[in-house]
Amino acid sequence: MRATIIHAPGDIRVENAPEPKITAPTDAVIRTVAACVCGSDLWSYRGVLPVTEPQPIGHEYVGIVEEVGSDISSVRPGQFVIGSFVASDNTCPICQAGYHTSCQHAQWVNGCQAEYVRVPLADGTLVATPEQPAPELIPDLLALSDVMGTGWYAAEAAEVKPGSTAVVVGDGAVGLSGVIAAKERGAARIIAMSRHESRQKLALEFGATDIVTERGEEGVARVKELTNGIGADSVLECVGTQQSMQQALQSTRPGGNVGFVGMPHDVRIDGLQLFFSHVGLRGGPAPVRAYLPDLIDRVFSGRINPGKVFDLTLSLDEAAEGYKAMDERRAIKALLRP
Repeated sequence: MRATIIHAPGDIRVENAPEPKITAPTDAVIRTVAACVCGSDLWSYRGVLPVTEPQPIGHEYVGIVEEVGSDISSVRPGQFVIGSFVASDNTCPICQAGYHTSCQHAQWVNGCQAEYVRVPLADGTLVATPEQPAPELIPDLLALSDVMGTGWYAAEAAEVKPGSTAVVVGDGAVGLSGVIAAKERGAARIIAMSRHESRQKLALEFGATDIVTERGEEGVARVKELTNGIGADSVLECVGTQQSMQQALQSTRPGGNVGFVGMPHDVRIDGLQLFFSHVGLRGGPAPVRAYLPDLIDRVFSGRINPGKVFDLTLSLDEAAEGYKAMDERRAIKALLRP
């Protein structure tokens, strides 16, 4: 099969690789209908995360079940399915509490920018759609495998409530999905922090009421100005840098909450500052599996269209261009079709 391999920072190749096989009775193999490049993939592409040897890459996927192990009962060959980037059993106490990415038997799913993918713990990880989706729904459903679920978790962790004010720090696919989530959860005012016109336009289409272009202290001051000097009830931190985290914490009112889902890189939090701020802080890798049934319903009903974050569609063989375009911010998110 054809599969995307990262050899070194900036070196993405699509090569022939062995097709995945069932190796455990809890496995499933799916034929990939669509995959994509994630902002977190760029950390390796840029060399922030080390790449010591060639390895498969990609963790967002939708596809058709080809084969299942003997213990699988929730999905069957021929079904269209969506899964999370972390395989989970969906039965352990942590999963039952809603934190599937910390499942007691969690396994990271990787190598999804390929024609076929082996998904471990498939009974607990994969969710079938109610019917074969129309082609135009594929981008929306693909977004659910990570960015939409991650944006939803950011809004949940930040405790976005009906009538509240939410700030979204970050205008990538996760931040834009966070705007959708904040609107769906009833926020009356949604302030999107963005410097890019195309992303601002999409944020407004998704439900943002205000755009703040300033960053750092100036960004915080602008948020305070928009909130009568108080700050926001909820802030969704969707970047993962020191500046974005500080911007999020300082934009939150006392007693408000920050949901952080940007993978932190060299982020340090002042414990004394946090103590006196009365700001709640919760985050981590999003338990996407917990939200899939609900989000699938919202897509099929037409309530949300998160697939609009894909502004570049390429063939799998053009994966390197997808990485380059996202790295250069010429694209928000690249969809790959095997």
